[in-house]
Amino acid sequence: MPLAPYACDAARTRGRRHAETPAPTRSDYQRDRDRVVHSTAFRRLVYKTQVFLNHEGDLFRTRLTHSLEVAQLGRSIARTLGLNEDLVEAIALAHDLGHTPFGHAGQDALHECMAEFGGFEHNLQSLRVVDELEQRYPDYDGLNLSFETREGILKHCSRTNAIKLEMTEPNGVGRRFLDGSQPSLEAQLCNLADSIAYNAHDVDDGVRSGLLSLEQLDEVELFSLHSQAVRREYPALQGRRLLFEAIRRMLSAQVYDVIEASRVSLLAAGVDSVADVRSNAQRLVCFSEPMREAGSALKRFLFANLYRHPQVVDTTAMGKQVVRELFEVYRNDPSGMPIDFTSTGRAERGIADYIAGMTDRFAIREHERLTGRTLF
Repeated sequence: MPLAPYACDAARTRGRRHAETPAPTRSDYQRDRDRVVHSTAFRRLVYKTQVFLNHEGDLFRTRLTHSLEVAQLGRSIARTLGLNEDLVEAIALAHDLGHTPFGHAGQDALHECMAEFGGFEHNLQSLRVVDELEQRYPDYDGLNLSFETREGILKHCSRTNAIKLEMTEPNGVGRRFLDGSQPSLEAQLCNLADSIAYNAHDVDDGVRSGLLSLEQLDEVELFSLHSQAVRREYPALQGRRLLFEAIRRMLSAQVYDVIEASRVSLLAAGVDSVADVRSNAQRLVCFSEPMREAGSALKRFLFANLYRHPQVVDTTAMGKQVVRELFEVYRNDPSGMPIDFTSTGRAERGIADYIAGMTDRFAIREHERLTGRTLF
């Protein structure tokens, strides 16, 4: 399918921070995707948690499987809207590279540890991974990805950090957080695909863990609409087959809603180029208002019944403790870290880089080795 006029075209990329000869058989965005897949940080995602810590079960989602699901959903929607599938895939596969061990709990703990030293944002850390921390090439640090991929990776950014980015890279990826402009449609799409995937697989993992029940989920409109339809069509269906079919239909409904709502918004905005997209006042890849409200209700349900479940809170509290205590150990004795992280300028930022790159199980093992205590 040909690209729409408002899609990013790799032939017109804003380029890389370090000039390179184009690849003979791949576009710049395909090359970005391949670099992400072959990176060390990408491989580590297989042992980084979503909601359930890595040791709690082999079938729960990890950051790696989540990233793959986001890429699949994103490509499906991009193809229908005429957007650049390769760019969407590159962004989707890279968007969580900077996430800490122990999910959002680890991120919160590391942000607290870094409060006096510039804080910690996992989106900014993902950019830091692809710009600086990956060391694979002789001529530069990082993966040297194209501007559009880097822009999509940086979904959120505080104004303070955006100013710092603008100082080192004028009119770069931090600029839109200062002037209110929009990212590419491909970046906007990845943001929504992330949300769709997150909700669906947390429902699945929540039921698999025994912390959520189908009866509870039937109180949530977005799920019950489809679970009841499945029951009417297959009266004898129950258990995991019922759950899977309801989730499948819920995913499809959200995907089709994004496609239709985005077509309407693009038409209404009259955009005809990437420049038009960036200067528009609103995000143009979107849900319809009813679907946005339904998705928000599902998020509130998951927050109250899964993310704040006592069993999840207990394990994530231990994850926070591991991160905080590792940070203090390394501050007192940086020699416990590889030399690469002790020579990055400010000591605390090097510690944050090292801890953020850890998998759940490596962080647990290091904590036990350095403190002599077993928390998990």
